[in-house]
Parts: sequence; C-alpha cells; structure tokens
Amino acid sequence: MQNLRLGIDTGGTYTDAVLLNDADQVEASAKVLTNHQDLVSSIRNVLDTLPQWRLRDTRLVSLSTTLGTNAVVEGRGTPACLLLAGYNETQVRRARLHDLVAGGHCVLLAGAHDAAGNETEPLDLATAEKMIRHHRDQVTAFGISGMFSVRNPAHEIALRELVLLETDLPVTCGHELANALDAPRRAVTVAFNATLVSYIDRLIRSVQQTLNEHAINAPLMVVKGDGSLITAKLALERPVETILSGPAASVVGALHYTPCNNALIADMGGTTTDIAIIAKGRAVLSQDATQVGPWRPMVESVRVLSIGLGGDSEVGFSGGAGLAIGPRRVVPMSLLIDRHPQLMSALISQSKTTPSARSNRFAVPLFATQAQYDNLAAAEKQAWETLSEGPIDLSLQAMSNRPLTRSIAELVRGGLALYSGYTPSDAAHVLGLMNHWSTEAAQLATTIWQRQMRQVYGWGRRSSDDPCEIARVVHQKVITSIVQAIIRATLECDHPNSSKSELAALNQLVIEWIHPHKDQSPGSLLSLAYDQTVSLISVGAPASSYYPQVATVLGLELKIPEHAAVTNAIGAIVGSVIQRERVAITQPTQGLFRVHDANGPRDYTDLEAATEYAEKIVRRIAGMRARAAGAEQIEVRVSRNDNTVESDDEPHPVFFESHITATASGRPRQTQELLPDINMSSR
Repeated sequence: MQNLRLGIDTGGTYTDAVLLNDADQVEASAKVLTNHQDLVSSIRNVLDTLPQWRLRDTRLVSLSTTLGTNAVVEGRGTPACLLLAGYNETQVRRARLHDLVAGGHCVLLAGAHDAAGNETEPLDLATAEKMIRHHRDQVTAFGISGMFSVRNPAHEIALRELVLLETDLPVTCGHELANALDAPRRAVTVAFNATLVSYIDRLIRSVQQTLNEHAINAPLMVVKGDGSLITAKLALERPVETILSGPAASVVGALHYTPCNNALIADMGGTTTDIAIIAKGRAVLSQDATQVGPWRPMVESVRVLSIGLGGDSEVGFSGGAGLAIGPRRVVPMSLLIDRHPQLMSALISQSKTTPSARSNRFAVPLFATQAQYDNLAAAEKQAWETLSEGPIDLSLQAMSNRPLTRSIAELVRGGLALYSGYTPSDAAHVLGLMNHWSTEAAQLATTIWQRQMRQVYGWGRRSSDDPCEIARVVHQKVITSIVQAIIRATLECDHPNSSKSELAALNQLVIEWIHPHKDQSPGSLLSLAYDQTVSLISVGAPASSYYPQVATVLGLELKIPEHAAVTNAIGAIVGSVIQRERVAITQPTQGLFRVHDANGPRDYTDLEAATEYAEKIVRRIAGMRARAAGAEQIEVRVSRNDNTVESDDEPHPVFFESHITATASGRPRQTQELLPDINMSSR
C-alpha cells in the first residue's frame, strides 16, 4: 500500500484537489467549479472526481483557502467583542474596528503601559467584568488588545482570565498573535481572529465530515499566509494566520516543481492575478504588505500584489480609458450557456436586436446565510426567490420589471448574486486557447459585446465583425495589463518606502521603456530589461494562454510548471511546518537591559546575560509551537538583530534595542488529532 497526501484548494472560482505519492509525483488531480451556495459540496464533488480506491491510502490532508478572509471582507464574519485597554475612540474609528466586529462591540477600558513595559494606568477590571457579562450572549468570541502589550502583557492576561471565568467562548490576546509595536494594527489582527473563529470552525468541521464520508482517516492541516502548515486544531484557535493562504500555496507549489534563485511568480485564476517575488530561492515575506480589504492585519504572509484581473473579469468600457478589464467578476457567457443551455435562444435573440447596456447581462444567485436573507428587504427576498428558480435575462427585465432589476442590483452589491458578462475566458474560447465551455456562446457574446461597445459607448472600429479579430483585441489588453502589474510588483518590492504617487509615476516610465509603443523609432537611446537571472513562473489554469507573450514583452525566461492548473492544491500539501518566536531587548535606562517575553519584562545589568536568556526562551517557545502546529523532526535556528548607533562621544556603539528570533521547522506529523469543541451556541 502506497502512502498518499491530499491537497485541497478552495478558491473563488475553482476548487482543486491533488493526490501526491511519497516521491511528490501527482497520482491524480481534479478541478471543479466552486459552488458558493454550498462550499462543502465543492469539496465533496472534487473528491468524488478522484479515484476512490486511492483516497483510502491518504495519510495527510492539507487545505488552502481564502474563503474565511473573503467572508470578513464581504461582511459575513460573525459578531465579536473586543476589549481594548488603553485605546481611545479615535484609534478605534481610524482602524475601522467597528466594521470588523460584524455587529459586535468594541469596549474601551482604562489601563495602559508605556514602551518600556511600565504600567502607566491600572486596569479597570470592574468595568471589564460588567461589559463581559453584558455582551457574552450576543457574540461568538472575544478579542483582547492592550497598549504596549508586547512589552508587558499583564493587562491582556488579566482580561483573558476574566473572560474565561465569565464565559466559555473563544478568546485571543494581541500579544499571542503579534509581537511588533503599532497597537491599532494589533487590534485589527485580534478583531480578524475573533470574527473568523466561528466561520473557520464551520468550514474545517465540514471538510472533516467530507473526509470521513470518503473513508479518509488522516490529519487535516491548513496553509498559513506565509506558506507553512498548521494543524486544523491550531487554525481554529488562530484563524487570522490563514489570511492569504491561497496565494501562499500557489508560491509554494510553483517553487516545489520549478526551483529557482530569483523569479516572479504570477498566478492567474478566475477572479484575480497574484504576483509574488522570489529572492535567493525563497518567497519574500512581509508583515507590512499584508492587505485584506481596507485593513492591514499584523500577520506575516507572502508579499503578493493582487489585482482584479482573471479569466472571469468583466470586459467593458471605462470613460477616458476606453477598453477596461476588471476588477468586477462576472460569469463568463461561455460558462453560463454551458451550465444553462436553455439560455442560448435568448443570446441568439440579443445578437439580432439593437444592443443596450444590459446586453450579455443575466443574473445568477450565489449564496446567502439565513442571517443575510433575514436582513433583506421584502422586494429583495422576492428577487432572491425568483433567481433561485434560474438565471434572469436583465435585457428583458429592465424594460418590463424595473423593480426586480433594482432588487437584483442590491443583491449583487451585497455579494448574494452575480451578473454574467463578456470576459477574457470568452475571448480565449473564440481564439481556440480554451475549450472548457461553449465556444458557440463565446462567439455570439463576442459579437454582441463588440456591437454594444460601438453603438452604446462609441468605442471600437466598424471595419470588422469577425469575432476572432475582436477577441484578439481583448486578449492583447489582458497581456498588457499583466505586464503592467508585474512591473508594478517589481517596483514595489525594490522600493518599499516610496509613496504611491512616486511608484505610479515610475511605473509608467518603466512600462514605456520596457514595452515601447509601435510608433517609437528603432534604436532608442534608452531601454530597460530585467536582470538575466530572473525567471517568470506562471501558474493557474490560463497560464499557457497569456504568459508566453508576457514573457516575450518583458524579456524573461518563462517556466510553466507541470500541473500548473492545480499548483495551489500541490502547494497546500508539500509545505512544511514553520513557527517563529521573537523577543525584544530594550535599554529603558543606561546599563539596564530589559527582556520583553510573554511572561512579562525581565531586567538584567549585562546585555549578553539578557541575550542568553532571550535566546533560551525563544528557542524553547518556537520548538513548543512547532510541535503544537503538527511538526516532527524539528530543527531550531536562532538569529540576533541589534539596533545600535555609532557616536563620536562614546568609545562603543550605543545600544537601543535587539530582536532575538527563533525559527523552528519540521515535517508535518502524520498522526490524527481530534478537533476541540468550540462553543458556538450564542449566535
């Protein structure tokens, strides 16, 4: 019997699965459309597509998903209560914490420390106890953040003990999730974690149930945003660490089969294109660049530039720019007709009538929780029920039933429904670069779109009605957009401290120098090129459709890994377990060195003695965390980074602070671990 590993990636458009053997060879793979109305059914369907007799040989399962993160951004997180010690209302408002807690509460409490870890205001435990009792039946989790808690976590620890005494709900402290200064971002991190607990709990337990249905008795791991793995149990406790796990899995999978020293990795899916930088054989990680919607949680993740450009991006008209692609996602016309062939007659009818702004426009339902449905207005509920019976042709309803059209628009704005439209995937079908869905529908949609652009928006030439010529224009626009995004990602990585306006101006210049206009005279005095050691690695289902031309424009060697279409699922299962622990050493007064660890500050009169203690602490904690995260055969490395300044008045460098970091890594442990019981009865 051969031991197999199962990797699963659940994305906004597709759900992928792959079975790997001990030699990291792909035994089988599958790809199905993600069903947003029933995400678990997508995982069930993709597992059903794999050889059932091989699934029973699975010894490890790993899941990559950004669906939990999307739930928060789309307002579908669960209500949480934040206990904020030492914060003020201005900080809460600027960090948009009220938006994050999803109908929960932000409680401001007296109590603070300074940057040296000294208490400057006692904690108001009486008010905290009152607020915990008041809100405990209205929320699903608690989050705690205190000013300078990374320098002294005493207040957070006291509040956590109080929450555990008064409730049986999940609770997380800021100093457990992040160890850098910047209290508002740390509070955002805690809020993300608290509001994600319930959602991730349901998702992971549903996945576990599906694995049980397929007789898969194996540990379940989850990909973190930095590409490493943690147990499902730890993911339930710290779901914020799964932010951006999808792009991270893509990078890990790409590097696994295409190792290189310096590279750009571009992952194009249905909704977005994610671009990551590889330097010295490793993905560039960043805590400052982690962006989720308008928030920047303090979570270390693969540095990724994500743009709204994918196979399902809407191709349309933008005033001043002309042809525009994305960022709105729509259902490709070729996919719509493939799934609903009865709509072909409506599409044929549109091709014979005068185009309008709603040509190629149908509406389909996505997914609504009971809470979302209950909050809909009566007209929107009726629209939802109508949509549930099948797609609606909006080119007809706009004239005969305007109230329904307006209600559907509200459902789309709320993320409960999706429009159809003309997309790069449709253009690729016309050009013969794709054949997944209905090519006939793609050709019709191309003709309808071209007439719409010309007659409704005044864009486009009258010289040709050939669908292939029209599709080539769209295809070339996609390539140009990818080139621009790759250059932007490169500049942002090389110049991280530049302002957005500076980068935008520089980006435009570089694009013109590296991608000259057709009318530019040959033999120009100035041109730019990438370093010859840099490669372009393209993954994702559309990789071969666009990236050969992108690589030619950029002058880069193109590498498309084997099994590029399911790279994310491969990356989900080939990663290792990595845990880090960092401790700061400061000098609050001359000759006094303070170690700030999780148990509180500890003082020394000798820097080397303080460093020895700090190294011992981080080595032990990192190893413990790696074991808790599911690792075996653990190795621990310790590094030291001193912040000192040379002074003419001092014979030796002046010490400001030092950061001691331990990195523990190991292979995933292939032993089953029971999921903990988390109380979700409150909401």
